[in-house]
Amino acid sequence: MKRIAIVEDEQGIRENYADLMTKHGYQVACYENRPDALHAFETRLPDLAIIDIGLGDEYDGGFMLCQALRSLSATVPIIFLTARDNDFDSISGLRLGADDYLTKDIGMEHLMVRISALFRRIDVMQKPQHQSAIIQRGLLTIDCDRMQISWHGKSLDFTITEFWIVHALANRAGIVRDRQQLMQDANMFVDNNTITSHIKRIRKKFIKLDPHFTAINSVYGMGYRWDITEEDQ
Repeated sequence: MKRIAIVEDEQGIRENYADLMTKHGYQVACYENRPDALHAFETRLPDLAIIDIGLGDEYDGGFMLCQALRSLSATVPIIFLTARDNDFDSISGLRLGADDYLTKDIGMEHLMVRISALFRRIDVMQKPQHQSAIIQRGLLTIDCDRMQISWHGKSLDFTITEFWIVHALANRAGIVRDRQQLMQDANMFVDNNTITSHIKRIRKKFIKLDPHFTAINSVYGMGYRWDITEEDQ
């Protein structure tokens, strides 16, 4: 049974989410503040964390918790579920390593679809893979069996969403993938700004390792492409 952690300071909202997810067959643990949640995460990681941004007196407590959880695990799925509906907060959340950013006006069944999609992607990566599942593109190596991406022999830490976006681009190197195609390949449902934020974060991780990294390129009005180099031939 998958275990979901809900970090929400309003008791009524917290209990509604917990009741919904329990009815869908998930084990649920609830926390009303950042310290309690972090203490629990340090003891046992959840299979997925749903975090509000404002937690009690901490206006950005959810952001701080996301950072701490990412330091504990690069792959635990994180969803921000908040009333704060603005680009600054959504971009900040994704840059901190969240897999999704949702506002509280989302329908309950739509929320469950997003959660199921994240878990499906995890299940796919945990299935035994054949050697053919390893993708080599010049300096890039993607190992689906280990959910690992390496550049020039050095591993990078990617969230589940980031992993599948890189996989979707590199698996069709040289071909422009629009945002809708990336969402389909990565089995996620997000808006255009979210895709853009993920791409920027992915680029930064590659560039931090290799300042000369230029493989992911934007094609104006169309989407993104993993460029083929002579090393990929």
